[in-house]
Amino acid sequence: MRICREEIIPPLIPFIDRIAFDNGRRIVALDVQGKRRPYRTRDGRFFIRVGDVKRETSPEELSTLLDDARPLLYEDVPAARAALGDIDEAHLWSFMRAFAGGAFDESTAKGYPTSEILERYLRLASTTQDEATPTAAGLLLFGKDESVAKLLPRTSIVATRFSGDNAQAPIIERVELQGNLATLFESAQRFVSRYSDLWDAKPARTSVDGADPVVPRANYHRRVICEAIANALIHRDLVVREVTTRLHIFDRAIELVNPRRSAGFAPEALKSIRFGVQQRLNPRVAAIFSSEAYGMQLTRGGLPMLLREAKSFSNRLPEIVAFNDEFRLRIHGI
Repeated sequence: MRICREEIIPPLIPFIDRIAFDNGRRIVALDVQGKRRPYRTRDGRFFIRVGDVKRETSPEELSTLLDDARPLLYEDVPAARAALGDIDEAHLWSFMRAFAGGAFDESTAKGYPTSEILERYLRLASTTQDEATPTAAGLLLFGKDESVAKLLPRTSIVATRFSGDNAQAPIIERVELQGNLATLFESAQRFVSRYSDLWDAKPARTSVDGADPVVPRANYHRRVICEAIANALIHRDLVVREVTTRLHIFDRAIELVNPRRSAGFAPEALKSIRFGVQQRLNPRVAAIFSSEAYGMQLTRGGLPMLLREAKSFSNRLPEIVAFNDEFRLRIHGI
């Protein structure tokens, strides 16, 4: 009873009964009705039983459990080994102060309770072992850069500049961008600007000498690249661990490759998202990251805007493909 009540999250209340047989044997039966699956240990681990063996779930098995347990999402799972000390409180309270005169005044009536703000107001933490533990969403949004890199290493971005038009071309530079979502967003934009020119409107047509041995820098619409990077960050499928988010810059195109379970996503969803019918895997991350209070200079309009502006800028529609647990967006430059 104590284990069910104190060592399992969410807590269980089992039913205990005594059963007597005609031969005089008596047994105690423990009946557990788990209606709030999946259940986890106090340190954020998930287990399943296969035959008479208990073992920790694989990413695929955990994905299935979470799919069956909506509305519990992976972003709401406590980040293993994370603590309140991993939260950048300056960033968190900068976000909260943007609501001064309303929700901020109510939440700070008793001071500045960081744990209470994360757990009760923003739902970005849960209590484990009598302490508030940041969830994956909380760590991604407000975690210290070094803590996110250590505790959620798979959320980094591998950015590569190729000397050519495909991934088999020689590599000019490859870096791994790490940190919380704000840091990743700004770092990815700086990497793109290092090798490309971003414009608010289509530049005047210029002639290029085809004999020039150096390929000129490609031009892209600023809003399109901003929206593409933001989408990659907030719609990353956190369950997929083996596939990292990748940013590829070619001579005439930019490609973003993002982890995304293909099952149930293609081809119907690939068509609907073009019309703004969203499939948000991380609604809490998306809502806070898109808020003006979070501090990012984002664009509005989503994927429909991206497709429209990119086509108008380069006269070529971006390519969208989903397969092998990857979502690929390729934007053509001029």
